[in-house]
Amino acid sequence: MDRRQFLAASAAGMTNAFADDKPKRVGLIGSGWYGKCDLLRLIQVSPVNVVSICDVDKRMVAEAAELISTRQMSKKKPRTFTDYREMLKQKDLDLVLIGTPDHWHALTAIEAMKAGADLYLQKPISVDVTEGQAILAAARKYKRVVQVGTQRRSTPHLIEARDRILREGRLGKIALVEIYCYYPMRAGGNPPDIKPPEYLDYEMWTGPAPMRPYNPLIHPRAWRAFMEYSNGIVGDMCIHMYDMVRWMMDLGWPMRVSSEGGILVSKGTKANISDTQTATFEHKDLQIVWTHRTWGAPPDPKYPWGATFYGDKGTLKASVMGYDFAPLQGNPIHKDVTYEFEKYPVDRTEKDLERHVAPAIRGHMKDLLNCMATRGKPVADIEQGYISTASCIMANLSAQLGRTLAFDPAKGIIPGDAEATRLLTRPYRKPWIHPDPKTV
Repeated sequence: MDRRQFLAASAAGMTNAFADDKPKRVGLIGSGWYGKCDLLRLIQVSPVNVVSICDVDKRMVAEAAELISTRQMSKKKPRTFTDYREMLKQKDLDLVLIGTPDHWHALTAIEAMKAGADLYLQKPISVDVTEGQAILAAARKYKRVVQVGTQRRSTPHLIEARDRILREGRLGKIALVEIYCYYPMRAGGNPPDIKPPEYLDYEMWTGPAPMRPYNPLIHPRAWRAFMEYSNGIVGDMCIHMYDMVRWMMDLGWPMRVSSEGGILVSKGTKANISDTQTATFEHKDLQIVWTHRTWGAPPDPKYPWGATFYGDKGTLKASVMGYDFAPLQGNPIHKDVTYEFEKYPVDRTEKDLERHVAPAIRGHMKDLLNCMATRGKPVADIEQGYISTASCIMANLSAQLGRTLAFDPAKGIIPGDAEATRLLTRPYRKPWIHPDPKTV
């Protein structure tokens, strides 16, 4: 299929003609699991030219370059880099996708925007609150379009649930939303620390995070089990559901955040994230209560990760796999996740792809491309990503400190709590310098 045929075939599925005569030049920083998932969905919806990819794992970046060459229209193999700064020096990218571990999000995002690129930034946008402030400040200063990977906002059946159930008032007054995850996703085992593999630049992989001995649990993918590189399950899974609720109910910042939890069951592993935690996000006349537990059975096997909206006229359960509306009077409504296998058959066989999420990622990418053309704000604009990320970080800080926290987003502090305010910025390992929102 040549480019003209591709554009003609694609136009029917696009609400706006964002594919102009010059394909977007795209770069990827972090070529592991979700970096590839995101990039390959982008290739499915637009004839982009993937120019460069970067990863500190030489084997991973080489495999990704081969795969990309088979999927993009040009069949060209992108240039490969092991240092994102060298890639961005070229200043030849319209769009950069960032799929690194969380502790690298801030520095890579800010430098990509300084280099003139718009951004697709995976969630959570940062590991501390000040990093998030700096990313938002840079996006506004350099007038960049930034889509955050909270793709529940582009999930077809969840859009339907928002429009058909919440916006039509079928739930009535909602005063409580429970959000939760009961997946056994905390890394198990206790392998010994070893020398990093020769193909991995572990010094660069660690970057601004605290240096700890290399362990096979860390790379690839299981780094989320360590607070040095992530915000734990709250930063990985709660952010999706909390952001979804905020979007569906048109909510801003929580007034207060409180949380409790710890390692209560899985004490025999190197992983240092909590295996049990609750958090309460207080909004006006509304409580959003998060629970995660990595052990035992979920209360509802159909909804091991999701949200339950309690209204005085009914209840709505929503997840990545579908939704169920149970009114106090009238007929229930059920909807399953939307798949698009007929249009995108490669989804059936692509390694490690979350097939139920693929349509949402494509929708997210289409929205991003449209906004790149109009210079508007995408559905998961960086400010929304910052609010959801910072709120989840507040939950972890509350659990750490043992008290409720109230963040002042205008001043960037927790009023009356100097200790908590200091924890909004975590130390960087030298020679890396923590970004400053005032000077980005």
